[in-house]
Amino acid sequence: MILFFIGLIMLVVGYYTYGKFVEKIVGPDNRPTPAITKRDGVDYLILPHWKNMLIQLLNIAGVGPVIGVIIGIKFGEWVFLIIPLGNIIAGATHDFLAGMMSIRGNGVNLPTIVKNNLGKLYSKFFSVFTIGLLLLVVAVFIDVPAKLVDKMLPSYEIFWYAVVAIFVYYVIATLFPIDKIIGKCYPLFGGMLLVGTLAIFASMIYMMFDDVNMLTPTADFLNVQWDAENGHPIIPLLFVTIACGIISGFHATQSPIIARTIASERQARSSFYGMMVLEGFIAMVWAGAAMVIYNEFPDSFGENPTNVLLQITNYFLGSYVGLITVVAVIILAVTSGDTAMRSVRLSFAEMFSINQKTFSKRLLVCLPFIVIVSLLLTWAKTDAESFNNLWNYFAWGNQVLAVSTLFAGSVWLFSQQKNGYIAIIPGAFMCFIVLCYILWISPQHGGPVGFGLDLDTSYWIAGALTLLIVLIVKARGEKMASLKCKDWNKN
Repeated sequence: MILFFIGLIMLVVGYYTYGKFVEKIVGPDNRPTPAITKRDGVDYLILPHWKNMLIQLLNIAGVGPVIGVIIGIKFGEWVFLIIPLGNIIAGATHDFLAGMMSIRGNGVNLPTIVKNNLGKLYSKFFSVFTIGLLLLVVAVFIDVPAKLVDKMLPSYEIFWYAVVAIFVYYVIATLFPIDKIIGKCYPLFGGMLLVGTLAIFASMIYMMFDDVNMLTPTADFLNVQWDAENGHPIIPLLFVTIACGIISGFHATQSPIIARTIASERQARSSFYGMMVLEGFIAMVWAGAAMVIYNEFPDSFGENPTNVLLQITNYFLGSYVGLITVVAVIILAVTSGDTAMRSVRLSFAEMFSINQKTFSKRLLVCLPFIVIVSLLLTWAKTDAESFNNLWNYFAWGNQVLAVSTLFAGSVWLFSQQKNGYIAIIPGAFMCFIVLCYILWISPQHGGPVGFGLDLDTSYWIAGALTLLIVLIVKARGEKMASLKCKDWNKN
């Protein structure tokens, strides 16, 4: 229990200390934002600050801070400290840098940010990878909420009806101007999410008066707790399992959406850094709730996480209020899937310079992606293993985006002779995690196809490759700073 409350305090203190430190390094100022300089009434327009914050929160939250932590807390109570520490140093910094780089680049999307900072050669691979990952996100964030809807109404087989309804909404939200659908629906959705999470938090605190040890792992929990000995090493698995809450590269694809609707750079810390911290709070609450369920009902440890989610809401809130919270979680997934689809459209159009002001061009860009997502959903539904592979590929691919964004941010800062270490240090750690995961994972290790090396060998190779990559990134930032100085001296 003590670790849980220490983690919550870390989130609050971190926002007002390290968050301000990062803001001071980047230096938001009063220059006109893309919402002003490139206003088109579709993607570039000013939205109220409170709407931008709620939209960003719902864009980035997804099912990660719920489903991810229900799985992730199986690593033990130290997760209550790892979530806030990673959130403050890595995740929130990552989101803030992604947003600021987009604002300073006139609202560019992540592939262009990477190209501008890490070079054209890497960006060619990265652009294709990003669009592929976003399509996986869309598929996952249709499949998960559709399953929840299906479980809520067990007497009816409505999975595919839910899939079609959610997918149609995604297409509509993608094609229409941001203030017409997203700008109007998200405040209500955001309110539902926060009310549901706060209700579980309040119920948990109330129950602690009767049982102060409810968040302390029981003997039954410790017997099955995940660790390296039973095939679940914290490094790398934890940081791939819990993305949203600690760090998620998907967020960097969402920040440019708000970068195009923000009125002032001085709103960036609360919109980007602050909403990631708030997502960290959401993750902490659901992690704590899952710990209680695993303590009280040991058999739940092996259950599907969506089943545990339903068990959490019923246990803490009862069937009626719990149902409302499940609806909020469904909305949570849906409100990340729709903007993931929007990011696919924007990124692809930007890559090929396709103007997106007219409805017909927006529809033309979306059509092939609608077909691809439909095929992914059909494949994922063939059997449980197909969906697990879909989720696993999304999980490690998501962190490839995070590494690329942090390294791009470090080059961006170093090139301005600013402190790029705030990005390169968490970037190096996550690079090590991703490389280690790919080298170690295999069907024999309970995951998708990888190299299947033993853990120690994976650590050594990943460490050496990470050091090499960090030196290359650092050298690129210094070179760009030197070139800028030469250009400035010539002028």
